Amino acid sequence: MAINFEEYQNFGKAQLEAIQASATEVSKQLQAIAAETTDYSKKSVESGSAFVEKLLGVKELNEAIALQQEFAKTSYEGFVAQVTKLGELYTNVAKEAFKPVEAAIAKVKASAN
Repeated sequence: MAINFEEYQNFGKAQLEAIQASATEVSKQLQAIAAETTDYSKKSVESGSAFVEKLLGVKELNEAIALQQEFAKTSYEGFVAQVTKLGELYTNVAKEAFKPVEAAIAKVKASAN
């Protein structure tokens, strides 16, 4: 049983290319997640600052309570939306990262048969 070194070399090259493609895609997806997180943080700080400014202008306790309830509600809704979006982005990272690897595995299985 002779080993075909050219075939072995091509297999190694294909595996390396799959890993590089996967790493590139993961890097792009992680940059998107970082950008999304930065945007959310900026919006959160701006929202908090606006809330404090409004709260300082309140004259009655009822107004302060209503303002705080509104702020809590919108903050919670924004947080849930952000967590959902980030969950989807992380899911996409996993899917995209394994596409090149899955293709390489499929090639190996096809050549084995």
